[in-house]
Amino acid sequence: MARPAEHHTPEARTASTRAERAKDRRLAVENLAAPEKNAAESGAHLVLIDESGAHLTPLVRRSLAPRGQTPILKTPGRKRQKVSMIAALSMAPRRNRIGLYFRCFPDRHVTQVEAAQFVRNLLKHLRGPVHLVWDRGNTHKGDTIRALHRDYPRLTSHWFPPYAPELNPVEYVWNHAKFGRGANYLARDLPQLHQWLERLLKEARGDPQRKISFFDQAGLPLRSRTLAS
Repeated sequence: MARPAEHHTPEARTASTRAERAKDRRLAVENLAAPEKNAAESGAHLVLIDESGAHLTPLVRRSLAPRGQTPILKTPGRKRQKVSMIAALSMAPRRNRIGLYFRCFPDRHVTQVEAAQFVRNLLKHLRGPVHLVWDRGNTHKGDTIRALHRDYPRLTSHWFPPYAPELNPVEYVWNHAKFGRGANYLARDLPQLHQWLERLLKEARGDPQRKISFFDQAGLPLRSRTLAS
């Protein structure tokens, strides 16, 4: 006699997934506490880095329009054209002020070469020891990155846990630029998209409360520091 088919309710699967996700996040927070604590105790800058990209095809979100007149966005050029970006959020060791640094690369990818050069330029602005936290992507590995560490012994790298990317506050810089202010923006070409993104990132850089909000959304374990506006 055949066994009856087992039935698992969607609610049970959802609860299990949520429990696993909560466990992953708890472990990630614990892993990130060490570099933050080390940076605070040694009087070092804490720097968090991430990369992203914005395509010429706009990110479409719900918008307002007269009834019966559906908005239509006609995209020019090749759909896969994009502006690659790299950004860093830094926390100063004493006054804990937040800095936002970025660079855009129209129609290019960010490789370990661009990432290493970005960090080299960043270190010109940050004196003393620096604790850098980024993910384990290939962009952050290789001979170019090893040469960076040889040239700057004051730089210490840490890895973000792979199972909780939302703990990186730079993710919320991208959310602001791409899904917030940048949603439904239709650039006529790549240079205009590049100009628009740089404008949004510069505005965020000059807004202390906005920069604090990036850390607040990430929920990082910054118990030893008080973010200054």
